[in-house]
Amino acid sequence: MLKKLSAVSLLLVFVLIFTACSAGSGSSSSEKKTASKKVLRVVNDASYPPFETLNKGKMEGFDVDIMAALSKASGYKYKLVNVGWDPVFAELKSKTADMSISAISITSDREKTYDFSDPYFRSINEIMVPKDSKIKTAQDLKGKTVAVQQGTTGQFAVEKVLGKNNPKIKKFKTVNLAIMELLNHGADAVVADNGVMDYYVKNNPGKNLKTVGDESTFEGEFYGIMYPKNSKLKPVFDKAIKKIIDDGTYTKIYKKWFDKEPDLEKLQSQN
Repeated sequence: MLKKLSAVSLLLVFVLIFTACSAGSGSSSSEKKTASKKVLRVVNDASYPPFETLNKGKMEGFDVDIMAALSKASGYKYKLVNVGWDPVFAELKSKTADMSISAISITSDREKTYDFSDPYFRSINEIMVPKDSKIKTAQDLKGKTVAVQQGTTGQFAVEKVLGKNNPKIKKFKTVNLAIMELLNHGADAVVADNGVMDYYVKNNPGKNLKTVGDESTFEGEFYGIMYPKNSKLKPVFDKAIKKIIDDGTYTKIYKKWFDKEPDLEKLQSQN
């Protein structure tokens, strides 16, 4: 009887050891899989409200919320770093950053050097002027002094109207500095993305500014997440973008920042 009990006890010990090892092995595999996903370095220029800006040292904006949603949808953790506009491109070119979400318009010229995600936002350039300005179209900018953010599609759009090396195009490091030039009477107008312009006018009623659109001259644009060339992250985040659009997360974030419904049909037509 004692021998039988000893044999049974020994068998139970082996079963417990095998079960524990199997469970431990499964847990370790899962942990390794999670750990294998690096923390992504995501760079931006946090001087472009309502897309990305600093509020008492905290980064906030449409792109900031979209990145948080994409992180959840993709399973990737990330660190969002404000580096400035020109360094965004430099970091991705040198591959010191993994990606950038910073209201970056997808252009054929940029696609020669970088990869882009599927579009996540539709934009178009707009003109900001004082309320009493007689500027009504882009053609009215001829002969005027126009402030732009350097290296943006706002600059490129104005150059198409006024000429590439026109001295009346004033280029600034940030769009906020371009707007300050207008307010200080150093420029007749500012040209930048409509999301930024409309947001500024709405939140600064005392500045007596208005926006003027000209869709016959300014072409619609789409923002995309930008990566170094041949990035393996593109298909991952393309799926994540589709997921947050399909489950309603995108619309919720869009309405939070722009107080209206997004045109999903026009946006998804580009995917």
